[in-house]
Amino acid sequence: MRLFIAEKPSLARAIADALPGTARKETGCFRFASGDVVSWCIGHLLEQADPDAYDPAFKRWSHDHLPIIPKQWQWVPRKQVGAQLSALRKLVKEADQLVHAGDPDREGQLLVDEVIAYLKVPAAKKAATQRLLIADLNQAAIERSLRQLKPNADFQPLSTSALARSRADWLYGINLTRAMTLQGKAAGYQGVLSIGRVQTPVLGLVVGRDDSIEAFVSKPFYEVIALLETEQGERFNAKWVPSEACEPWLDEQGRNLSQPLAQNVVQRVSFKPASVSRLEQKTINQPAPLPHSLSSLQMDANRAFGMSAQQVLDTAQSLYETHKAITYPRSDSRHLPAEHFAEATAVTKAIETSLTNLNHSGFTDTGGRLNLKQKSKAWNDAKVGAHHAIIPTQRSLTRLNADELKVYSLVCRNYLAQFMPVWKKLDTKVDVTIENGLFRACQTDTHDLGWKALFPSARNTEEATTAPPLPALKESQPLQSLQAECMEKHTTPPKPFTEATLLAAMTGISRFVSDATLKSILKETDGLGTEATRAGIIELLFKRDFLQRQGKNIHATQAGKALIHALPERITQPDLTARWESVLGDIASKKARYDDLMKPLEQGLTELCGQLRTLVPTGLAGLGRKPGKAFGRKRKAKQAVGPKKAGARSKPKPTPKSHSRSH
Repeated sequence: MRLFIAEKPSLARAIADALPGTARKETGCFRFASGDVVSWCIGHLLEQADPDAYDPAFKRWSHDHLPIIPKQWQWVPRKQVGAQLSALRKLVKEADQLVHAGDPDREGQLLVDEVIAYLKVPAAKKAATQRLLIADLNQAAIERSLRQLKPNADFQPLSTSALARSRADWLYGINLTRAMTLQGKAAGYQGVLSIGRVQTPVLGLVVGRDDSIEAFVSKPFYEVIALLETEQGERFNAKWVPSEACEPWLDEQGRNLSQPLAQNVVQRVSFKPASVSRLEQKTINQPAPLPHSLSSLQMDANRAFGMSAQQVLDTAQSLYETHKAITYPRSDSRHLPAEHFAEATAVTKAIETSLTNLNHSGFTDTGGRLNLKQKSKAWNDAKVGAHHAIIPTQRSLTRLNADELKVYSLVCRNYLAQFMPVWKKLDTKVDVTIENGLFRACQTDTHDLGWKALFPSARNTEEATTAPPLPALKESQPLQSLQAECMEKHTTPPKPFTEATLLAAMTGISRFVSDATLKSILKETDGLGTEATRAGIIELLFKRDFLQRQGKNIHATQAGKALIHALPERITQPDLTARWESVLGDIASKKARYDDLMKPLEQGLTELCGQLRTLVPTGLAGLGRKPGKAFGRKRKAKQAVGPKKAGARSKPKPTPKSHSRSH
């Protein structure tokens, strides 16, 4: 008997539909006459045990217990999934061969592996377990995956990485949340002050931006614009570039802060001979942006439609599971396997049919310029891990709701762009000398929009300009300077975060890391959280009243600001968690070990808990929500991330004793 263990019932049904023969529905499984059986988890069937499972004394929150570090980690079944776990226990014993069919990511790997370990599968059977990787729920794609089973042991590093992440988050969140909540209670705060290795630095990013905006004082700066004329009477503008001698009057961005200096330059260069000292023209053939990862899709949907990251994730999950319209949505990759290139004709035909059926042209009007023989850099096996970029499937659609159509159109747009001509443009930079002073004019001329035609809003933003166009020029060409102008401008404050820019900050966290050594080794792809968790983290901060929305902008609440201002800087900065993500990635790629993450964390927890014990967070006094029952006891809590879609990966509900598990 061969037993497939899927991550959720919807995936199990899709696998059953793709296997040969007719399945008989039984309790907790589909059974085939061939001996194949398909069963399922319901998201996580297991969760980390609560602290009081290790010692009943830990039910009471006390600094004296901290840090709590289990010597022997325990998994416990989640509530209301006991029947399915029992069904799996029986089936696993019957099976001769196990096939792991979790989602193709770090968490999906652990989700089934932890069940196999919990059920104490014999070593030989465990070693022989195979891995089924499914990124497309359409039957033909699943049938192809069924012919390409791999040894599950090959994915053990991925599972170890997820296990290390889970336990490290438990240690960090449980201990620091208890320590800070006790101090908050002493200061007069009502409720739990959750600390997480991702959520707290994300809140810190927003608080830091809000603080910068609040402290910002606008300052005037002065530009000099020269109006230049050719011998043929053609005119254009060029902006003064201050020399090194002007540095005492410049700010860190090179802007001139001295009005007298600018006015002096105006007087010196007005109505004087000038000449073109340098002319640089560069033709640029810019390829299309790659197909979407989840984060890039969330950012685009937020900019285009104002959709929240969680809305996009839920919608993409529906497109994947319910409609089978897109491939696996929780992907951090923007590349595709080379073998997928052969499917381009079928996929583009499905897009055309679907969008015609749905009366939508939106971002997908190609103007008949698709070249399906053109192979972009998106197809690159070396850059594809357990899952590839999110792309449309070969399924033709007849019905989607409004949000589904928006997200589907963005996925289609980036896929179709791979077959469009390049965006051809000419960048021109002209340096003009007037009275030994340097003036510069720049211009970009589009020769062929190419794929840019699918991105009208971005195109319009880039090409919007009020400056007169540059005439045809050549080096050493004589010019005449007419009346120059001193323009007073004012510095502007940093912009508040939106969900799009906050996601961009989370995915490119090295820009916000203060440790110079760490900053130098982090890649742009190393970030806070994972593709699958970032939306939930942001939403969690809203539900815990640490963040608030003002239109598209995101700001910290009074409680959020007070919490960050009270905490030690190293807890609020992304350096630590960025380092964690780097190590977790190394564990998944066999470059590091489990202990490389866990040992330093365990050693540092005593110091961190002791440091928090000395804090007096007076700024939190009178804030928060009064809990429904006595502090520190079990109480019912609303789900942290909102209503869960059918089949979505299950996570434990927060209570005062497990409030910080979601990073």
